[in-house]
Amino acid sequence: MIGGLAITAFSATDVSPAGRGRVPDAVTGQYRATSAQEALSRMNPVATKADVVALTADWKGKRFPDGRPKVSDDLLQRMKLVSVEQAWGYLKGKGYHNQFTGGWKMIHENQTIIGRALTAQFMPNSPALEKRMTDAGHAAGNDGQMNTWPVEKLQKGDVYVADGFGKVEDGTLIGGNLGTEIYARTHNGVVFDGTLRDLEELQSVKGFNAFTRGWHPSYIQNEMLTGVNRNIRIGEGVVLPGDVVLAKREGVVFIPAQLAEGLVKDAEVTLLHDMFTKQRLADGTYTAGQLDKGWDDLDQKIKDDFVGWLKENKNKLPVSPERVQEIIVSSS
Repeated sequence: MIGGLAITAFSATDVSPAGRGRVPDAVTGQYRATSAQEALSRMNPVATKADVVALTADWKGKRFPDGRPKVSDDLLQRMKLVSVEQAWGYLKGKGYHNQFTGGWKMIHENQTIIGRALTAQFMPNSPALEKRMTDAGHAAGNDGQMNTWPVEKLQKGDVYVADGFGKVEDGTLIGGNLGTEIYARTHNGVVFDGTLRDLEELQSVKGFNAFTRGWHPSYIQNEMLTGVNRNIRIGEGVVLPGDVVLAKREGVVFIPAQLAEGLVKDAEVTLLHDMFTKQRLADGTYTAGQLDKGWDDLDQKIKDDFVGWLKENKNKLPVSPERVQEIIVSSS
């Protein structure tokens, strides 16, 4: 097992000229006949739609043609209000303790990246294995060098998330050309547990940002692609294809697609609570002692005041009027 990719070891001679070979059955362990086409499929680093759907079975909404969960553009836009701390706390409360990783270098420190993850896994080069995987990928319709395959699958709103196993020298996953293509395809950025080259060129790509482990002038070598749209590890974080990436100066949170809506709604309520509290403290309506409690422990008079404040400011708040109305109804 390499990361999320199951590799069955066989040599080129294991597949006969007639297109039949022998591989161990995953259940019985007994060798059985297999076709050359099946053998190639096993070696292809790019996950099939069925693979992705199985990995992300908790998502019940729309999907992209490649199987990734399609978290809506509206939710991605609303995610801008969510802080790293809110996301971390919400996910921890849901039992997800391994979704954050920090210690990044960024092209632009104050530029947030939010989008849907397209994942890639790289490993140290093993020549014979790399050739088999490259051949299998080419047979499945992937052109050119392996490190370009994830880029060619990116869509608008995607964030390219790659496990480059922290390699610095010769671990530069993209440079100026690929960075330009990535932004043209996604209008978004990248998160790499690896390095980049051509920093000056990437800085000039307006709107593009990268969270990376560093920069190096070398080009990628002695490294191979072993998975696309599979489960990967980035630092201490677990990432599945289609997870929502929330990358800010404090670090990166990988939000399981099925939890994105609940997180956003929770953060919107918290934001409005905080805005109301600060305004009432500023105008002297209440003291800090009266408001310094958990929201459920506040007096009903203050809760009613909050509902009135929402109604009065419904069209002036950083949350949509439709969402404010939902909060009014649930708070009344």
